[in-house]
Amino acid sequence: MHLQIPFYLNNQLIDKHEYYSNLFDYYEVLFTEKQIEYFKDYYFFDLSLSEIAENHQISRAAVYDVIKKMHDSLDDYENKLGLYKKNNKLIEMC
Repeated sequence: MHLQIPFYLNNQLIDKHEYYSNLFDYYEVLFTEKQIEYFKDYYFFDLSLSEIAENHQISRAAVYDVIKKMHDSLDDYENKLGLYKKNNKLIEMC
């Protein structure tokens, strides 16, 4: 179970887990196969870092680094391209 960490986007409180899952939907194609596997294991299959490390025979720290770098990349992609934000604006307009 992931901790619910308060996360603000445009002054609105949202679930960080949900935010990164949504960004991943838009930018998944920009990641490697291994990155995608680790991300899905962590976010969609709710595996711990230790479980992912054991399943893929890598260290827990390596899994953490991949997930952290993906968060940074997802934030960077969204800041530059804004696909998630633009889609939310379209939904609000409807």
